[in-house]
Amino acid sequence: MRSAYRVETVRAAERELMGRLPHGALMQRAAAGLAAACAAMLGRVYGARVVLLVGSGDNGGDALYAGARLARRGAGVSAVLLAPDRAHPGGLAALTRAGGRVSDDPYEVLAAADLVLDGITGIGGHGGLRPDAVPVTRAARGSNALVVAVDLPSGVDAGTGEVAGEALRADATVTFGAYKPGLLIDPARQYAGAVRLIPIGLDLPSVPDAEALQHADVADLLPAPAAESDKYRRGVVGVVAGSARYPGAAVLAVAGALRGGAGAVRYVGPGADAVIARFPEALVSDGSPAKAGRVQAWVVGPGLGDGAGVDEVLASDVPVLVDADGLRGLDPEAVRARSAATLLTPHAGEAAALLGVPREKVEAERLASVRELAARYGATVLLKGSTTLVADAEGPVRVNPTGTPWLATAGSGDVLSGLAGSLLATGLDARDAGSAAAYLHGLAGRHAAEGAPTTAYAVAEALPGVWRDVTGG
Repeated sequence: MRSAYRVETVRAAERELMGRLPHGALMQRAAAGLAAACAAMLGRVYGARVVLLVGSGDNGGDALYAGARLARRGAGVSAVLLAPDRAHPGGLAALTRAGGRVSDDPYEVLAAADLVLDGITGIGGHGGLRPDAVPVTRAARGSNALVVAVDLPSGVDAGTGEVAGEALRADATVTFGAYKPGLLIDPARQYAGAVRLIPIGLDLPSVPDAEALQHADVADLLPAPAAESDKYRRGVVGVVAGSARYPGAAVLAVAGALRGGAGAVRYVGPGADAVIARFPEALVSDGSPAKAGRVQAWVVGPGLGDGAGVDEVLASDVPVLVDADGLRGLDPEAVRARSAATLLTPHAGEAAALLGVPREKVEAERLASVRELAARYGATVLLKGSTTLVADAEGPVRVNPTGTPWLATAGSGDVLSGLAGSLLATGLDARDAGSAAAYLHGLAGRHAAEGAPTTAYAVAEALPGVWRDVTGG
């Protein structure tokens, strides 16, 4: 599990540790880890040309001390001071003692650099880069050098993942002590490149602000049938989806549901003929959800159009997943009044409609948006997108680390809804069901695409393989 903490939490832990260590020891730990990571990326340190972009404060100090260590190993190190009067004095002295120098021509040294260390702003930065830093960072990005961010890329918001102005896009980020939410959540995540965590001994709370599941975490969540299991004990998921205009949505939602661990899938809607033709194991009905038979969870909304069923499903006493057309005009009070769990799965456009804001605001402020939706509806919310987030009223926001842009294809969300609904029916709570489904769906998208366009049905077909990969089955 990758755990991320807000800036205030990290700083409090740093202050507590610094109070127990000799002066400057914590910065030296960070600089040593940073220098070792840079050396590994360079491959050969002796003779390498390294440029430090140095801002004020401790972030610039980390870069200067790391530069001093690289200089002692034979690298040619030049520092570009963006705030000369406020550069870290100890780090600057260490660099010059080690043979590094302060450059008076940043563009000349950047043009020849093998590696650039971005130490301009730290975790307290907000609002993008200052205008005077922009030309230098553009020159760094336009060079052939490897750009490595110190703790996080300059110009991004560490706590939210927002990018409010220009930022420096790194090839890699070396972060200290803990992941920060901005390293896991888009749009900032796109600026971080490959992220490496350097432990520095921080004592952090057991409950983070955000977390990203990994294979072992998902494997622990996924259901496995016992010797005495039957299809009803494994769970039955009901799917209310599809319409005369969108019959394929019904097929795709059922495809996802059949691969989500539940013992049976009941389909209700006008797409019964299409569903049974593709999946003869599905139990189909063209009546109302209440007359379809017992289920442990419902999925409602994919391709539903203006069809009925949402209100009836919400009135049930089992967990419900609401997606796509089911989200249109959804009443917060009706959701909050439910006794069982509700999982909402909007994409950015649907989330924007629910919040009454432009889509661009949701995409720029993904973390704030998913938290606001969870609070407003009293539900668990899975916000789909370049970084899929899962949030409920309490606990860390789950950040999905899998996926591919090729998943932006018609019907992909229908497969995800069926998969997550099936996991709900097996007994997972809404947060775990949404998180595990997003993880598997993202892996299946990668497997189905393999760098080329794919289809939603191919993603569904890839799910058993990625399930086996995750569980070792």
